[in-house]
Amino acid sequence: MRCDSITDAIGNTPLVRISPEIHGLTHIDLYAKLEMLNPFGSVKDRAAWSMVRESLGDARNQDQTIIELSSGNTAKALAVISGMHGVPFKSVTNRMKVPEIKDLLLLIGAEIEELPGQAECLDPTNVDDPLTRIHQAIARDPNYLHTDQYFNSKNTAAHVDTTGPEIIADLEGTAPDYFIACVGTAGSSTGVANVLRDARADVTVVGLVAEKSDFIPGIRNIDEVHEVGLFDPATYDTIESVSADDAIDGMLDLVRRCGMLAGPTGGAAYFGAQRYLQKVDGQLEAAGTGERRTAVFIVCDRVESYMSYVRARRPELLGQTARPNTVGTVSDEELAEVQALTPQQAQQWIVDANPVIVDLRGAFAYTASRIAGSINIVDELFGELLRGGLPFGKTQPVLLACPIGEKSAKYAALLNRMGHSGIRSLDGGIVAWRDAGAPLVRD
Repeated sequence: MRCDSITDAIGNTPLVRISPEIHGLTHIDLYAKLEMLNPFGSVKDRAAWSMVRESLGDARNQDQTIIELSSGNTAKALAVISGMHGVPFKSVTNRMKVPEIKDLLLLIGAEIEELPGQAECLDPTNVDDPLTRIHQAIARDPNYLHTDQYFNSKNTAAHVDTTGPEIIADLEGTAPDYFIACVGTAGSSTGVANVLRDARADVTVVGLVAEKSDFIPGIRNIDEVHEVGLFDPATYDTIESVSADDAIDGMLDLVRRCGMLAGPTGGAAYFGAQRYLQKVDGQLEAAGTGERRTAVFIVCDRVESYMSYVRARRPELLGQTARPNTVGTVSDEELAEVQALTPQQAQQWIVDANPVIVDLRGAFAYTASRIAGSINIVDELFGELLRGGLPFGKTQPVLLACPIGEKSAKYAALLNRMGHSGIRSLDGGIVAWRDAGAPLVRD
């Protein structure tokens, strides 16, 4: 295939059948849409090109900077496209959680501004969230071309125009019986689902989100996904959750058994698809009709950018042992033993026990609004402190707080293991504290 520009290579990715010997399904043909083979490495190449292609000339002529609230593949694709057309690019994000992506953005020439929000996803209804403030500010600033992936209909349109029709064409003009998709900005899942349902009304669409306490690159958890402007729960027949361990297990199957160098998002999609379709396969087997069905999931991006993610969660895969006193070693049983206080209980405990209150959020979010008297130790730094031993006396009352309560619970479990008897976690985090009307210091 001859192209005049690298952007001509976006799309038309392969649809690859996975052998039944690997997935174990008897009555279902399972296909992977390999979006990892887009030129910049992910499914976001389509959305990025769709959102800026008609505005690049004006942006260059008006000396605008393209800006996006992204810490991952959307930022990467926009940075490459912007650089090709002589337009600056800036990523504003709730911390770059995958260092390989940050390094690559810097290599491309992007500017990165890390302004930690109160949750992992922009919440436009929360006027106190730093990311929301930035979102509102850049939307009004004529110096920026804000691509706005969470609300831009061109994100969805990219998949209505290309991804969905490609799947139908590769299946010889028919839509699959099942479409399984991870939900991030919801652009690809919504766009593809709309196309498939137009071709076939009975397509079953399964949305996959991360478990509430887990981080999987490119996937929102069930709370965060409702904050995305493109998300419509009516798009999905069912929404199921997958864990980080599920995602890595699925990724290993794709990498080692299928030859697909997929990242954890694709691994989550494969794991979720296999788990859901096993139930369907059993029903078809029981019916005994010999009926065959088809299913498609998306491999979003490549594994090379996520080696630090794998190393932190499954170091044994890279020939290493887990470091002691890290949250990655906390078990579900240890989490169940954590004393988590509601905002009301925490307020009373603060009065009664006078604990040290440790806010694990980033400095910007802490400065914007915080519990009176709290101290700020960003979670990564707090993790480093724990590797050296207990940073408090064993009986010192301590209340840990994070955005939504999941990180504080893990650190509380770790401190319990280390022999600390006075640790508590704020259930629901600063978001729950705010929603309960509890007092916050605001700057």
